[in-house]
Amino acid sequence: MPDDPSTWATGRLLSHVARGLERQWNNHLDGWGLNHASLPVLLHLLRGGHSQREIAALSNVTEQTMSRTVARLERLGYVTRTPDPTDARRQVVLLTDAGRTVAAEAARPEQGEAIAGTGLTPEQMTTLREILVDMVRAQAPDAEPDPR
Repeated sequence: MPDDPSTWATGRLLSHVARGLERQWNNHLDGWGLNHASLPVLLHLLRGGHSQREIAALSNVTEQTMSRTVARLERLGYVTRTPDPTDARRQVVLLTDAGRTVAAEAARPEQGEAIAGTGLTPEQMTTLREILVDMVRAQAPDAEPDPR
C-alpha cells in the first residue's frame, strides 16, 4: 500500500505532521488575527522592544518577511513602531496593551499541547518533546554535537 505512513521516510512523516499541526495552530490563532509567523513576534516583544532586523534574526526569517509581519501586527493594533531615541534611522517595535493581552491568551500552552498531542499517550508526548528539543538544539547555528 503506497500511502501507508509506516512506509514513508522519516522526513516525509515529519513534514506531513508539521503541515497538519501548522494548519490547526493557524486555525486557533485566527481568532486573534494571528498566524504561526506572527505569534512568535509578539512573544519576542514581551521581553522588550526590538528593531525589525533584530526580530527577524530572532525569528530566523528575512527582514522583508518580518516587515510584512510587523505591518500586519501594527494594523491589528498589537504593536507600534517608534523612533529609536539613540538612532534616528532605526525604529523600535513595541507591544501595545492589546498585543500583550493577545500574546498571553493565544500562547497558552494548553491549546498547543492539545493540538500536538492528539493521538498520543502522555508518555509518548514526553518522549516526543524530548526528541523535538534535541532536534531544535541541533539546528541552532552554534550547536555543538551532542556527546551522547
